[in-house]
Amino acid sequence: MKASTLALSQILLLAASVAAAVTRGHGLAARVAARGEIARLTHPKVPAVDVNEDEAANRTNVDYSSNWSGGVLTAPPSGTKFTSVTAQFTVPKPSLPSGATQDSYASAWVGIDGDTYTTAILQTGVDFGISTSGQISYDAWYEWYPDYAYDFSGIDISTGDTIRLTVTSTNNDAGVAVIENLSNGQSVTQSLKAPSSTATLGGQNAEWIVEDFDSNGRQVPFADFGTVRFIDAAAGTEDGGTVGTSEADLLDISQNGKVLTSASAPSDTEIVVEWTVTSMGI
Repeated sequence: MKASTLALSQILLLAASVAAAVTRGHGLAARVAARGEIARLTHPKVPAVDVNEDEAANRTNVDYSSNWSGGVLTAPPSGTKFTSVTAQFTVPKPSLPSGATQDSYASAWVGIDGDTYTTAILQTGVDFGISTSGQISYDAWYEWYPDYAYDFSGIDISTGDTIRLTVTSTNNDAGVAVIENLSNGQSVTQSLKAPSSTATLGGQNAEWIVEDFDSNGRQVPFADFGTVRFIDAAAGTEDGGTVGTSEADLLDISQNGKVLTSASAPSDTEIVVEWTVTSMGI
């Protein structure tokens, strides 16, 4: 009987550890886990390697990435650091790209670091998902890379809602992520600590990004997200200043010889990312 009891406890512990592995991280990743994957993760910017140099040269002030599209401030004003990033946007209705045979996803977020400074990212955002049956899902999350992303609870998100995202670093190893649904009055806040002593913030980058994020070490199929328009976008600095988006570097996502997004900065408080499919001629 004692041996049986021990065996049962070992089975229960194993089951609990498996459950933790599957559910750890983001809600969308948990659904992906049902198909054999785990661990939703936002990754630092990955330069695109499939861009035709001649055609890319025709688009000045735009860089290409395999996973990020949007705007990035790559350096704060001299003598200071970025300590906060904020913006609001209207939640889009995602759809499957032409020819898609898998559930597809995209994510909109604001963050500190992760472009030229790749040691850490403090970020928060909303994922959009569309299944092959047409079911749409949204998840609000926070992350201190290189740890995984985690779900917020207590906030509902629907197509057309106005969402405000804010991240603030209180020092290089501590910060706060806030998501507010301005349409239904709900808001959530999470205090975060650097996941390790080597994952501290540098305050060198501020970002407004739509991403094709990673799950279990590879990118998820990228959803047609329509348009994400970040408005009231600003980055705060440790000296109390504020920086707008007019000097942001623009990024577009290029995959398999096609550019899938078009990013712009129509004003000093906006970053706009649109879904588009353009061949780069390679």
